[in-house]
Amino acid sequence: MSDRILIHLPEFYEQIDDFKQLASTESVELILVKEASSKLLNNQFVMTADLPTIARVERLLNIQADPGTETIEFRRRRIVNRFQTKPPFTVRYLQQLLDALVGDGLTVVSIDNQNFVLTVTVEIENASVFREVIYTINKVKPANMVYRQNTAVSNGLRLKESISRRPVTWNYKLDGSWKLGEKAFASVGQEVPFV
Repeated sequence: MSDRILIHLPEFYEQIDDFKQLASTESVELILVKEASSKLLNNQFVMTADLPTIARVERLLNIQADPGTETIEFRRRRIVNRFQTKPPFTVRYLQQLLDALVGDGLTVVSIDNQNFVLTVTVEIENASVFREVIYTINKVKPANMVYRQNTAVSNGLRLKESISRRPVTWNYKLDGSWKLGEKAFASVGQEVPFV
């Protein structure tokens, strides 16, 4: 085993016992590092993960495994199936969800890819439907995107303009003759429409 290290050193080190022992120890450490890195790489993927990693992923997915009756291969396939049944985020998928929830043509989903902004323009009059839309968007959208809500109004708005005035009478003069707190500083009259 010490040949792993000694082949990289000059030949005269092969005659020294200290270097032989050092090379042997380092070879063992290199083998352990290689095994640990292989294990780490294998645990990154469900189909090659070891049993403790599979158990941890099952806990994350709230899967109650029965190790007595279920094989490790079945448990791996079940985890992969759970991950595959969760739909990925696409604009089309979110649009279909919102159309089913609110109604066809009442929502428009758009994405600004450069700024990671998800904009949903929606026409909703019901508050409970609006809360469900917010919940659905937050459940489906990726964590790195910012959700921006635009509200649309299809029927338009009616505005009415009017002007009125209200006379103000000041109860105190700045000549020193007033007593603080005796009266209000000003009295406001009744509102009169301005013609």
